Amino acid sequence: MKKITKQTYIQWYKDMLFWRKFEDKLAAVYIQQKVRGFLHLYNGQEAVLAGSLHAMEIGKDRMITAYRNHVQPIGLGVDPKRVMAELFGKATGTSMGLGGSMHIFSKEHHFHGGHGIVGGQIPLGAGMAFGDQYFKRDNVTLCYMGDGAVRQGSLHETLNLATLWQLPVVFVVENNGYAMGTSVARTASHQEIWKLGLGYEMPCEPVDGMDPVAVAKAMDKAIQHARAGKGPSFLEMKTYRYRGHSMSDAQHYRTKEEVEEYRKIDPITKVKETILTKNYASQDDLDIIDKEVKTRVAECEKFAEESPFPEKQLMYDAVYEQNDYPFIKHKIE
Repeated sequence: MKKITKQTYIQWYKDMLFWRKFEDKLAAVYIQQKVRGFLHLYNGQEAVLAGSLHAMEIGKDRMITAYRNHVQPIGLGVDPKRVMAELFGKATGTSMGLGGSMHIFSKEHHFHGGHGIVGGQIPLGAGMAFGDQYFKRDNVTLCYMGDGAVRQGSLHETLNLATLWQLPVVFVVENNGYAMGTSVARTASHQEIWKLGLGYEMPCEPVDGMDPVAVAKAMDKAIQHARAGKGPSFLEMKTYRYRGHSMSDAQHYRTKEEVEEYRKIDPITKVKETILTKNYASQDDLDIIDKEVKTRVAECEKFAEESPFPEKQLMYDAVYEQNDYPFIKHKIE
């Protein structure tokens, strides 16, 4: 595994803080109705992405996830301005404003979505891994899902085939405790999700998803296992989300005291504490980073605000291959 150095921690702090503030800004503009539809924020789960990025080969390995998908493409190199523009429904967005919050894509950066159907991305992730295996490409696919998705039948069908065919894929469950508003304890007879991998005889283990170091170590082992042609792994990242499932979630299923307890192990705070304790940077240095992050987020918002909405014609061009649109009976204005 690549060494975890002073620079690693400083980069983690920069990235994780930016992702958090980026999501906070989206929450603010959502209330102003500048972002519409569903909005699922990643606050609290940043260590999972930070550790994963450290372990994977960016530009080579692939990533696919569910609908909590705004910051992953940014981590892989997508311009955050374009991501925010997509959420604003603007033509400069990653999907020209037609995908929105749950459908961020970047083929160039090997980020394959953003999927609104619970568990829908799981067989797709295995399919991409099969494609890489078939064409003898030395890539590994990281396939993420929430704890609610593991109750889908498609997961079990996929785990069976992935093991049978020894596909180069790492399945990652981001267990934030709740499938929408239903706790893990209410959906299964056991709460150790990682043990599902035992039934398919694949490497599986629980991971502290609030610690980027723990994530990086577990992901590195799983990625190297897959790259060596030994097949898939199944990891349960035990994490937490500080906001509701989506912006419409009143969060009646948990107490404020529970959320505050988890804030004591906020991954960004823990990384900051390590930086200060080990003298990797001073508080003044971190204050400069904080200001830079605030400026970057403001630039993203300005870009999204000033970008144009897509032309109506684009919606038809994205759906129909034929230029005469034979199924449309009214005039396009």
